[in-house]
Amino acid sequence: MKTKILDIKEFSRHLNCGKLKNDALHVINFEEEDHIRLASDPVTIDFYLLAIKPPMDTKLAPFPLLDDQADSSYLYVDCPQNSLQWEITPPLTGYAIMVSAKYLDKYAKEYNFVHYNNHEALFLTKEEEIILWDLFRKAEHEFKKEQYSVAVIISYVNLILTYVKNFYDRQFDTRSTIYHKVIAEFDTNLATYFQENKNIPGLPSVAYFAQKSNLSPNYFGDLIKHFTGKSPLDHIQDYIVTLAKDKLKSTTLSVSEISYSLGFDYPNYFARFFRKKTGLSPKVYRNQ
Repeated sequence: MKTKILDIKEFSRHLNCGKLKNDALHVINFEEEDHIRLASDPVTIDFYLLAIKPPMDTKLAPFPLLDDQADSSYLYVDCPQNSLQWEITPPLTGYAIMVSAKYLDKYAKEYNFVHYNNHEALFLTKEEEIILWDLFRKAEHEFKKEQYSVAVIISYVNLILTYVKNFYDRQFDTRSTIYHKVIAEFDTNLATYFQENKNIPGLPSVAYFAQKSNLSPNYFGDLIKHFTGKSPLDHIQDYIVTLAKDKLKSTTLSVSEISYSLGFDYPNYFARFFRKKTGLSPKVYRNQ
């Protein structure tokens, strides 16, 4: 059965929130909503959703809370095609801003974090809480006006996104001990992929290693690049080049055999890849 994708109007109806003023933009203050749906099976949206919530009740949190999550407001951003599922307990507080892609695509494309999953929420410091709660309140205040400005609200949203980018970088740093373990596991999983797969099923993807770490590809990618200066794809490709060089130097395998052993479907693709990375063709490298 094909999954129905909900627009702002349909999602608001599903959420049981108040009457819409605009099908392409809506701001919710949860304290003013008396009939919000408290639980929902997965639904897919076609708009951007920014939400800020007070600290989680540790007894109700869906996962063990880290030290920086125990007493922190948190924020998450969802983008078109994301699926949402929830089970919450009243009383409800916080804000949500729903924005059509036509208003936000040109801004959101600059930020990987809009593609993070909900369990990769941003947990705020006290200073960050003051800034972001204030911006959400200002967006709601503008939206409540009889003659409100869409441009002003979008400006607030864009400012929120700008701050969130900086705050996610801070969250990476404050969790450096945990995330250095993720980097170490990435290195181990990369080596294991080629050691354990005698018949390599194909070139490994960033998504494959992100799943191993229980992270979304975008969050995983930002994390790895933040600490190493290189994207996960660069790490994967550099590792493949190292293996290829070793095989070319120390084995009698043909270039085609080496290509297939590393997960390439076509030897000529491997040759182009190797030349791009080293400046030499596999045969020239072997002869040298």
